Order: sequence, then C-alpha cells, then structure tokens
Amino acid sequence: MSTQLVQSESALQPLGRSLVLALHASMQSLKLYPVENATVQNVLEELRKIVARIFEREAQFELSLVGDFLFLNDARLRLDLQDYASFAQVAALLSRHGVGEIEFDREVTRHDLARLLSLLIMDPTTADGQFERFEAKLAGSGAQHVRVGPQKEKADQPVDEDLAKQIAKQTYFQSVHVAKEVLTDMRLGKAVNLRRVKRAVQSIVDQVLHNETFMLGMTTLRDYDEYTFTHSVNVCILSVVLGQKLGLSKLQLYDLGLGALFHDIGKMRIDAAIINKTSGLTDYEWHEMKQHPTEGLLALFSMRGLSELPYRPMLLAYEHHMKVDLTGYPQNKRARYPTLFSRIVATADGYDAATSKRSYQSQPWPPDEVMREMRENPARGYDPLLVKAFVNITGVFPVGTLCILDTNELAVVVARNPDPMKVHQPIAKIISDSWGAMLSEPFTVDLSDVDPVNSVARRTIIKTTDPDRYGIRIADYFV
Repeated sequence: MSTQLVQSESALQPLGRSLVLALHASMQSLKLYPVENATVQNVLEELRKIVARIFEREAQFELSLVGDFLFLNDARLRLDLQDYASFAQVAALLSRHGVGEIEFDREVTRHDLARLLSLLIMDPTTADGQFERFEAKLAGSGAQHVRVGPQKEKADQPVDEDLAKQIAKQTYFQSVHVAKEVLTDMRLGKAVNLRRVKRAVQSIVDQVLHNETFMLGMTTLRDYDEYTFTHSVNVCILSVVLGQKLGLSKLQLYDLGLGALFHDIGKMRIDAAIINKTSGLTDYEWHEMKQHPTEGLLALFSMRGLSELPYRPMLLAYEHHMKVDLTGYPQNKRARYPTLFSRIVATADGYDAATSKRSYQSQPWPPDEVMREMRENPARGYDPLLVKAFVNITGVFPVGTLCILDTNELAVVVARNPDPMKVHQPIAKIISDSWGAMLSEPFTVDLSDVDPVNSVARRTIIKTTDPDRYGIRIADYFV
C-alpha cells in the first residue's frame, strides 16, 4: 500500500466515524420526533456538513456494508469501544433492508437525508425482496441526491488474515457491550439477560478455538474509561485460552468463560466510590472491597434464570482471590483448595489487572515484568503450574509488549513464537526505523529468524519499554 493511500485512509477514519455517529444520532431523533422538529433538523444539518467535508477530500461518496463491516469508499472504518453500539445499529438497519451501499451526490440536502433515514428506521413489510421494496420506496420519496445498492453476500468476501482480525475485533467489542449492559443492570437491580451473556461467551470460545492469536491481540484494547467491562472480557479471553492449553473440553470452556466474565460481578454491590477511588483505601474501605467475592457468589445465586447458570461460575466468583495458600480473601474456617477454574481465572485476572490502567494505577506494569513477578514471587499466590502454562501461551514477552531491538528499531509483540523452544523470540511488528521514525507501513517479523551468513538472529530484544514514553498506543497495532 502506498504512503499516499495510507494517509488517505488515515484521514478518512475520523470522518467516517463522525459520519456513522451522525447517521445514528439522526435516526434516533427521527424515531422520537417529527422531521420538522428543531432537534431533528439540527442533527440532519450536522450530518449534511459531514458529508460535505468528505466531498472536500474525496471525488465520490459511498458508504458500504460488507458482511459486518462498514466502508467509506475503499477505507474500512475502524471501531472504538465507545462507538460500537452506533456502528452496530447502523449496520443492522442497513442489513435489515438488504442495503449494502449508499451513494450521495455533492448536492445532497437535509430533505434527501431525512427521506433515506426515515425509511431505514421503518420495519420491512416482508422478509422477501427487502432491497427491491426499499429501493422503490426511496425512489418514490422525493429524495433526489441519494442512491442505494444491494448488500453483497458474505461468501463474496475474501477469507484472509485481515478479515480474521476484524471478526475477532467484532467479537471483542460486542462482548464488551454485553458485559457493560449486564453489569450495569446488576448494579441497578434489573433482571440480567443471561441468554445474551451466554451467546457472547460462546462467541469468545469459538473465536479462541479458531482465531487464538487475534483474540489475544484484542486484550490489548484496554480502555481506561471502560476498565470494569474490558477487564471482564479480557479475563474471559485469557482464561479460555489457558483452559484450552490445559485440554478442557468445549463445554468446560463455556463454563469457564461464563465464570470469568462474571468473576467481578460482586463489585456491582460495592459502593462505586470505593471501587473508583484513586488513592489508598482505608481499613473500612478495604474490608468492604474484600466482600466482593462473597457478594459475587450471592449475586449469581440469586440471579433470575438460575436453572440455566452452572454452579462453577458461582464458586469461581467466590474463590478467585483466595490464593493457593489461602492467605487471600475471603477467609475460610474449613480447609479447602480453590478449584482449577478459580485458579485459572485468578491467573488471568492478576495479569490483566497489573497490565491495565486503573483508577489507582495510572502506570501499569510492562507485560513481561508482570509475568516475571507472577512466576518468581510466591507471595502473589498464583498456581505455579498454571503460571508456567500461561508463559507457554504468551511467551516471555507477552502480546502487546513494546520492545527495543538491537537494531534500534521499536517493535510490538503480536504473537508468541509457535516453537516452544523459542518463547523468548516472539513474532513482532516493527513500528519504527533505527532512527526512531515511525513507519507508515509497519511490518511483521519472526525474531527467531537468523542470518544465513553468520547464523546469528537478525534482530534481538534488548529491553522492553513504556509505550507512553514514546506516545504509542499499543492497541492501534491490533485494530
């Protein structure tokens, strides 16, 4: 891909994101108010202005839906976590009517936009011939500067690495959305849609089984503002990956994933001021915080639809902070040993928590240092065999680690080396040259590759470093 094309795609991303958000806002307004309403007219005008800005850069305007992905001209629009709901709803409305393309002229008006969007928010009258009916209605609506085309079949999409990455990202974003909805409902005392949760977990398990590398990459998409929800999904992914490594069956992985997603649900019963406190906790606040495993057990036990919820997730929520020597919490009067599922989730939970920004941890640990601490400090209370298995999965330098190479290049670890004897030589994406200039087209290398002349590795990791020091957002190299 040429530098000019990369720059064009990069410039279209914020415009495309603004376009989809404006389309969603306009459709929501049209659902609530008549088209003459001032609020509706304001959002339609904002949408028209965004279209005009796109035409300032592009000779044409075409918004396309291909499978589950939205394109603006030839640029696939990349999602942020906070945009997922808007993107998903716009894509769903287009798909419901069989619309795969929307083309605007430069002269498009608010009237054109209102006619198009009013038809999109209407329910199809029949399941057959949705697109033909929609196209006919649009033609008869008086809209003059907008055209639509049919949706392409998913089978027409190329099955490649980039598509696999997009599917993993779609699964991740949807799972975060479900986690946010469920945990928020729990805090508000509302009934939880357990069926949606199970579908999300099944999607994660299926993607891990077929797309493990990219799903591990998704765990780098940590969002400080959405920490509670991204953390739950990350722990679910990491737990399922570890469970798969241990040979658990698919059904067992579903139970493990469900418990991992719910492992911190007890925090929804703890005062939010304590959960979000940025300074150290008082003795009273720490006592309250340590109640969340017990509260999690009670929350799951009392959840509606209990007959559909296995007991393992309940036990997991209760045990995940106990530590293998039982020096953690809650304390028990009788001798016990945390279950395998609880020890798996404790390992995943500890790793993701330490590598994430949180209210009281503005500077997360580098992934390789977290792994070393988990491996070498028994006071942390992790199962040493599970930590060893976890290292075999992630490598010595886990996915998302920023490294400085002996060539002075910067590289982001994107996958472990498939050779178990080379866990210290991961697959990495080179993101800068030896002078520190960021590359417009990062490229992937195997750090175990050797120079055939001297049989020495072409590139070697000297040390890991803090992405914030270089103004690097690791997640950008996984989306």
